[in-house]
Amino acid sequence: MSARDGRLGIGIIGAGRVGPVLGAALAGAGHAIVGISATTDDERDRVEIVLPGVAVLDVATIVERSELVIIAVPDDQLADLVAGLAALGAWQPGQLVMHTAARYGTSVLDPARLAGGIPLAVHPAIAFTGTSIDLARLRDAWCAVTAPTPVLPIAQALVVEMGAEPVIVDESDRETYADAITAASQFSTAIVSQSVDALRAIGVEQPGSVLGPVVRSAVENALQRATVDSINLSHVDLNGNDSASDLGPASGPARGDR
Repeated sequence: MSARDGRLGIGIIGAGRVGPVLGAALAGAGHAIVGISATTDDERDRVEIVLPGVAVLDVATIVERSELVIIAVPDDQLADLVAGLAALGAWQPGQLVMHTAARYGTSVLDPARLAGGIPLAVHPAIAFTGTSIDLARLRDAWCAVTAPTPVLPIAQALVVEMGAEPVIVDESDRETYADAITAASQFSTAIVSQSVDALRAIGVEQPGSVLGPVVRSAVENALQRATVDSINLSHVDLNGNDSASDLGPASGPARGDR
């Protein structure tokens, strides 16, 4: 990190749906993307569209040149990748190493930490498309952040620079967090698919257009109720007295209130 301007040279391992989008978000905040790994034609095409002009490099070169390494690979590849790079002596003292897996905290990055790396776990809670659409969605998203206490502000600052909001999740709670995110995503996808098929079967030509408003409004209503319930619970004292009546009419918080 430059002591003068706080900008980072960022390398990205993984050109699936997540890595290029986070790179584009951080590039928009003024950081320099030094390179990204891509192994398939689809990944190289995605890099060209989302991160035009960014060099496609091998993983070892990316780690060598980067002050912050973002590891955006499938969960089942993460531990072996981090350990393999440690065995090669690739990790550098003082280097920020951030993964994007929902299920893991920072312990999966221990091989990098033992080499002097600074471990960060940041998971954006959105369903990525791997396109520029995700950049807009990040501005309404939260990111689960897990990091050692002294460097937690660094992880939170990176999230804010991506346009999202950080929420701290303890190392021991990452699996529960991941299960909740996965359940919400998979359930929503399955139900919408089932409803689309049912409408199509009775001759509705644009089932997605018909379902869009009802799905969005139902989800928004459910989330608003969850927010109101959280506010009310936070104002119940130890004697069971509800002081929510002092708050006036219940409403969802504006983004600035988070």
